[in-house]
Amino acid sequence: MDGTAADRRDVRRREFAAFLRARRERLDPVELGLPQVGHRRTPGLRREEVAQLAGVSVDYYVRLEQGRDLRPSATVLDALAGALQLAAAERDHLFRLGRTPPEPRRSTPGVERVRPVTRRLLELVEPAPAAVYGRRLDILAWNRGFSALIIDPALVPAGRRNMVLLMFLDPALRELYAHWPTYARDTVAALRGAAGRHPDDPSISALVGELSIKSPEFRTLWSRHDVREKSTGRKEFDHPLVGRIALDYEMLAVPNSDQTLQVYSAVPGSPDEAALRLLATLHASTPHA
Repeated sequence: MDGTAADRRDVRRREFAAFLRARRERLDPVELGLPQVGHRRTPGLRREEVAQLAGVSVDYYVRLEQGRDLRPSATVLDALAGALQLAAAERDHLFRLGRTPPEPRRSTPGVERVRPVTRRLLELVEPAPAAVYGRRLDILAWNRGFSALIIDPALVPAGRRNMVLLMFLDPALRELYAHWPTYARDTVAALRGAAGRHPDDPSISALVGELSIKSPEFRTLWSRHDVREKSTGRKEFDHPLVGRIALDYEMLAVPNSDQTLQVYSAVPGSPDEAALRLLATLHASTPHA
């Protein structure tokens, strides 16, 4: 095995071990009906309790958390997912980290390009804000509604058009999102999922490294090892032009790519829909639009 492949294996093992520890420490033994024996010096379950719930030996589970060179079977991973009460996205993440891919990716991921048909969809949904995100949450394409509601990516240097960077390093977005801590947590959890799907992508590692240095809040959230794949939800914005506006959103996978199309919408006939249309009108009348 060459050094590069060995490095990838080491990174995957460390991530796998850290994810197990983070999920174990999250669980409440009382909620799981486990007996309270002795004082617990650390939060969550003990290693032997997870091993018992998963039906594996304590020694084997300890070695998993130590990042030893082990290759747990699908049966063991499934048992661990059950013992750790993992949600669907977390279970997928566990399997991606725990199973060695048959052929490690050796080429650097290429430049992401948005297909013309996808760009047309952005225009068709106007004035609903919409954008296309890449594998590491780069903003690859957007419509006027997105520029009016959140930020105009055309005014951001091309290499900085990343939703995670903007979420943590742009004060204007911190003020825009009505529930910033919740949205920030979900954004980091989405990036963690992307890192699991693309463990060999140096651009994701570089993004995590920069944010870990520049944002203590990101660093704290990243250490939690939360993983979420949000497909739908609701967000509230405190917009400087139209005030509080609540919008639903859908995250749609773009076929044959790592891209995601996000579309915001308002309830028909609601004040939020009126505010969205007003915002589009105001944005169209500004010089930079």
